[in-house]
Amino acid sequence: MLLPAVVLVGIFSYGPMLGIVMAFQNFIPAKGFFESSFVGMDHFRYMFQLPDFRQVLWNTLFIAMMKIAAGLVFPVVVALLLNEVMKDWYKRFVQVVIYAPYFLSWVILGGILFQLLSADGIVNQFLGVFGIEPILFLNSAPIFPYVLVGSDIWKNVGFSTIVFLAAITNVDPTLYEAASIDGANRWKQTWNVTLPGMLPIIILVATLSLGDVLNAGFEQVLMLYGPALYKTGDIIDTYVYRIGLIDAQYSFAAAVGLFKSLISLIMVSFSYFLAYRLANYRIF
Repeated sequence: MLLPAVVLVGIFSYGPMLGIVMAFQNFIPAKGFFESSFVGMDHFRYMFQLPDFRQVLWNTLFIAMMKIAAGLVFPVVVALLLNEVMKDWYKRFVQVVIYAPYFLSWVILGGILFQLLSADGIVNQFLGVFGIEPILFLNSAPIFPYVLVGSDIWKNVGFSTIVFLAAITNVDPTLYEAASIDGANRWKQTWNVTLPGMLPIIILVATLSLGDVLNAGFEQVLMLYGPALYKTGDIIDTYVYRIGLIDAQYSFAAAVGLFKSLISLIMVSFSYFLAYRLANYRIF
């Protein structure tokens, strides 16, 4: 039963790892891996000398860390708010509405965002009611990272909320009864009972998300950005795509991709270590 999965992983996950050798070669497709000249660490040294790469690395870290923080805070807040809703039909309706974007690809959501955030879109029309000039959300380099974070929350908040709603259901109901007898209102019950009960899951999700510190969202950025936004919107994945597939600098792109993979491996290992120490979570 495991054989089909093992074959797929071998072909599509481990097989392509043979291409890592390109990062240490001056790779020419016509010559292949075996006849292309070996250059050692030259591409890595060149990578760290490029001002563009340092900017791309900063963009990736900045956007990814904002997404990690927002992706933790907003689902917790939404889960706490939904927990206070007394009418089941309204709670289910809200869950369906916020969960729906998760099933849509960034191709579809990108088209929706272009319509919403264009100069004559719904958002700017609404701002115009208050006398605010149109804002070029998708053409302004300083604003673009925050558009990425906001749209990422819109897409994923519903899915992430499910985890924290499940954590709330595991809180002992007798704790609420004891708090109520002691005179605690709903806000104090939330602060002193619900949040402490959710804390192990919050710590677990926060620590595991460290593995995504260099994953700022390739599909999302590729769908939304353009040359005018490279300064603040270009991330490692899109940078590799441009220099590797568009500019045909295969070896340099492989070096950048390998650098990202090594850092991600370290962060994933560190996040699992923290998850074990802080939340007693183990994968083996």
